[in-house]
Amino acid sequence: MIVDVHAHTPTHRDAVRADERRVYENWRTDRPVVTTNSWAEYDEAMSAADVSIVFNIAVDDPVAAVGLPYPPERCNDATAEFVAAAPDRRIGFLSVNPLDAGAIEETERSRDLGLKGVKLGPNYQNFDPLGEPALAYYAYCEQHGLPILFHQGASPIRHAPLRYTYPLVTDEIALRFPELRIVMAHMGHPWGLETVVTIRKHPHVYADVSSIYLRPWVLYQSLISAVEWGATGKLLLGSDFPIANTAEAIAGLWTVNDMLDGTKLPRVPDEVIEGIVHADALGALGLELPS
Repeated sequence: MIVDVHAHTPTHRDAVRADERRVYENWRTDRPVVTTNSWAEYDEAMSAADVSIVFNIAVDDPVAAVGLPYPPERCNDATAEFVAAAPDRRIGFLSVNPLDAGAIEETERSRDLGLKGVKLGPNYQNFDPLGEPALAYYAYCEQHGLPILFHQGASPIRHAPLRYTYPLVTDEIALRFPELRIVMAHMGHPWGLETVVTIRKHPHVYADVSSIYLRPWVLYQSLISAVEWGATGKLLLGSDFPIANTAEAIAGLWTVNDMLDGTKLPRVPDEVIEGIVHADALGALGLELPS
């Protein structure tokens, strides 16, 4: 089974009208990214995955905060509706800001809607990931078996603090909450080595590889670090739709050794790539599809 653990909820249930089509210029260096997508366009883009994990991020102004145009008041409802339309192929994660007084209540409401985990972006949501409100929220998630996927590493959004997404922050979280299942998005790019040493030491901390192939040297450094530190079994496939799709992400991983011709640099073994593509992400995160 191929599980794509990192995708954003499409913005439109039906076909996107021409006057509503939007693009974002700064996520990729090779092309702009279309940020308005229909449910059908999502299914086509993600067809290489048997299952995908999908979410929005709870922010007041999504376009300014994360570059995606979705109604903030329907952050979790939109994801729940999308997942309910194909529960055998989609798993939904909710999002809240731990600073909000109603974060736990919204989490419980979203769980009732069928969402199974949490997506947090401390840099986008402007909360200290080691502050007391955040720690209290992680305790709730640990108690109720809710995995958290954290945005980790760089972002083109100017106001988003990089210090909130440095991978060693996740080490601090995992030390406090050893049973909390965590995914570190993007292998913490460009801090792949820091991500690797974190996932290596914590049994329930993983990293996804979404978007790292867009920067070939970061891809190579990150994966060869995982090989050298014996942490390749903690890596999960992710595409970061709409930035990329599942097939593109898989193909990108297979380019990792292309730059090595004529050098004595060590190669990332083929079996490592195969292991990422076919990782048991659902088992790792304690998730199940509806029977």
